[in-house]
Parts: sequence; structure tokens; C-alpha cells
Amino acid sequence: MFEILLLAGAGFAAGVLNAVAGGGTFLTLPALIHVGIPPVSANATATLTALPGYLSSAWAFRNDMEPEGSLGLRAILAISAVGAILGALLLIVTPGDTFLWIVPWLLLLATVLFAAGPRLIRLLRRQGGHAAGRLPSALAILAVSVYGGYFNGGLGIMLLAAFGLIGYANLYGMNGLKNVLSAVLSLLSALAFVAAGLIAWEQALVMAASAAFGGYVGARQSRRIARTDLLRHFVTAVGAIMTILFFLR
Repeated sequence: MFEILLLAGAGFAAGVLNAVAGGGTFLTLPALIHVGIPPVSANATATLTALPGYLSSAWAFRNDMEPEGSLGLRAILAISAVGAILGALLLIVTPGDTFLWIVPWLLLLATVLFAAGPRLIRLLRRQGGHAAGRLPSALAILAVSVYGGYFNGGLGIMLLAAFGLIGYANLYGMNGLKNVLSAVLSLLSALAFVAAGLIAWEQALVMAASAAFGGYVGARQSRRIARTDLLRHFVTAVGAIMTILFFLR
């Protein structure tokens, strides 16, 4: 019962965080490892369980999305699909011990990116929404997608930064597209993980259901949250604590 409550609580909180600010993996990955799921399988399962939350959040932002920049939405989706598959295949061939060694470094990278995210977005937005060329835009989306297919932590802020780079300026639209691409990345990665037998299904079902509810609640409430900076500070603190704990393992 404790494990079910832990997974459900982590899933719901992750869904809310991913919709509002990002950083849900800081909760789901450690929770899955804590209940005994091997690291690579835990990362694969965390990616799958984030999918319902991304879908429900994207639905809540559906009216805000419109194409901006030098790449159309179809091109962005196609590039993201390729990157997701490459990242997932890279995870599948990574030995468990190697991934366990890599995890704290990935968490550290995700935490630093998350903490620096607002400044990074502001710097990019000072460009006045000027779009990068098609090739730099495609390479930016591909790089972030490979990262997202391999490790979900910090994906949201990396996608927002990439959108700012390629010329997006509407923050609500960026949030909506972020959730759509996160859903695509999670879906394609999860399909590869399912084929490889990496998903812990019992834990995944509990966490996915709660993440879907959390994602919808978070997206609906995102416009009412006045102090998102406090939420971001909390997520950054959680990421830092989890990073330290994994380095000490």
C-alpha cells in the first residue's frame, strides 16, 4: 500500500509540475528506483508514465498553439520523432551499471538547466523572436529530442529554450507545443522500451493514471499561479537533493 501511495503521489505531482514548470522526472525516477525497479527500467517506465500527463496538458493548451519560426509544426514533429527513436535506442544498449553511474550526472545537468531556464529563456526572447535558419533550428530540435528519448529529466526547459532559439515568442503556445513534443518523444521512446521489455507495468499503470490527472490539473491551474518562481525554486531544490543522493549511492 505504501508503494502504491508513493507511486501515485509521485505521478500526480510530476504531472502537475510537468504542466506548469517541468521537472517531474525528479520525482518519478527516484520513486521507481526506491520501490526496487532497476535503473534503466525505471527510466523507461518514468518516460512512459509521463505520457498521459503530457497529453492532458497539451489538450488544455490546444487553443494556444500556432506555428512560429522557420520550421513548420510537421517538420518539428518529424525531427522530434527521429531524435526520440535514436535516444531510446541509445538507452536500450546502455548497461544498467553504466546508466546508474550516468544518472546523477544527468540529474545534475537537468537541475542546472532547470535552474538557469528562466534566464536562458529571457536571453533568447531578447532576440525579439527572431528565428534561426532551418538547419540550425532542425539541429536544435534533433539534439533536444535525442536527449529526451534517452532521459526525460529537464526536457521541458530544454524544449522551451529550443523554441526560443528557433523563433517562438508566445509562451502559452510554447508550453502547448512543449507538451505535444514531450508526448511524441515519450510515446516513441516508450514503444521502443516496450519492445525491449523494459517497462515495469504494475508500477507504470499506477503512476500513469495519477500523472494524467496531475497534468490536466496543472495545465488548468497554470494561468492562476502568480508565483511560479517559488514553484521553480522548489523543483530546483528537489532536483539538487536527488542529485546529491544519487551521487552518494
